[in-house]
Parts: sequence; structure tokens; C-alpha cells
Amino acid sequence: MLNVRVIPCLDVKNGRVIKGVRFDNLEDQGDPARLARRYEREGADELVILDVAATADGRLARSETIGRVRDEISIPLTVGGGVQTVEDAGALLAAGADRVAVNTAAVERPALLSEISTRFGAQCAVLALDASRAGAKACPSGFEVLTHSGRKRTGIDAAKWGRRAVDLGAGEILLTSFDRDGTRSGYDLALISMIRRVVPVPIVASGGGAHAGHMCAAVAAGADAVLAASIFHQGDWSIGRLKDRLQQLSVAVRR
Repeated sequence: MLNVRVIPCLDVKNGRVIKGVRFDNLEDQGDPARLARRYEREGADELVILDVAATADGRLARSETIGRVRDEISIPLTVGGGVQTVEDAGALLAAGADRVAVNTAAVERPALLSEISTRFGAQCAVLALDASRAGAKACPSGFEVLTHSGRKRTGIDAAKWGRRAVDLGAGEILLTSFDRDGTRSGYDLALISMIRRVVPVPIVASGGGAHAGHMCAAVAAGADAVLAASIFHQGDWSIGRLKDRLQQLSVAVRR
């Protein structure tokens, strides 16, 4: 296994970084460019920007924000929010993204993943898979796909969708447990393990990570990278200190 990546996430709304619990009770966390610069200096391997209002507003993630962040960092940048077409994906890449994450539009029109992968390469096509625990009858895996920033239940089984998305061309899965988002209660290890069993591509674990122990468990469950937000924004952990602790727990990290 390659060294585990540690990835801060910037949930952005109206040009500011915000964070809440399951996308509610949102609080301002600061300027995205300033935070991005800080995280790269601390040793972040990559950065994710998710424009959480883009889909609801019927627009694409703001290129101005992406450009400002790109001006501050040299590490890889994944951007998601409002992508509807392959042209939208191209616009985000032109603005400074290295990869494009899609959720709602891919569920509504799965061919979008194939179009992005064919035009720009599978490495640029990231499936943002938001999942929540569901009744066994509705979803055999026990997890259901959510769209529209967790506001809409789809009735789609998360395992089947993850496998299909990879077949369509997704080169990575950003896997978020909506149930754990912002709770600091640990990643959903059953969700990670379930998706690991059905896809060969890298998995970025998201939702609930509060400390190195949680991240170590996520890696053991099958994650190739760990994503977190509030623990970095609010100064609970620096990325360097977190990597030191992960190494103490025998998790190989990038330096």
C-alpha cells in the first residue's frame, strides 16, 4: 500500500470556509486561500474544496475561489460543487483544479463520469459518494446514496453505485459518511470496508475523523487517504503533528 495521504477539506459557501454537523449549524472558519496556504506549509498532501451551496444555487463552484487557492498552493487540488457537464469539469480544471468531484449530477446522469474520464483521464474523475445507513430491504449493503448535500435520499445502494461508478470511469472515491459528518465520532468503518470490497480505486475516507486513532482505523478498514476539516480549522491538530502521531501508530504517511 502507498503512503497514506492526509487531506484537509474546505467546505466553502459565499467565498468563506464553513463547517457544521451534517451540513447544519454552519459556522465561519475563515478565508479559503489563507487556510490552504497554512495547510500546505504544515504538510498537507492534497486539498479538497467543496462548494456546498453550488448545486442548490444551480451554479458551478466559483472559479474565483479556486484561483485564489491555487495561487497559494502547489499540492494537488480536488474541487466539487455544481458540476453538470463535461464542460463544467473542464472549467474547474482550467481554474486550477487537478481533479473534479461529482455527486448529484453523476447519480442523475451516470454517463457524466464516463465523459469526464474520457476527456480528461480517470485520474480527474472523482466520485463524491455521500452515504447514510439504510434499512436492509432498501439497500442490501446497508448504506444508501445521498445527493444534494445530504438532503435527498435516493434509494440507491451505495455498494452498487460505487462499483458502477468505477466501471464508468471514476478513478477515485471520496467516501463521506453523512451520519458521521462533523460529529468527531470516528469514520464509519463498516462503510469503508464495504466499499473497499467492491472497488479497486483509491478511497478517501471522510466524515467523523477527530484524531489519529480514528484515521488509523480508517486505513485498516481500507482507506487510502483520510480527510478532515474542523480539527484542522479549529487548531485541534496541525497536519505535521497528526502525521507524527500516525507514524507512531505504524501508519506510513507522506513526508
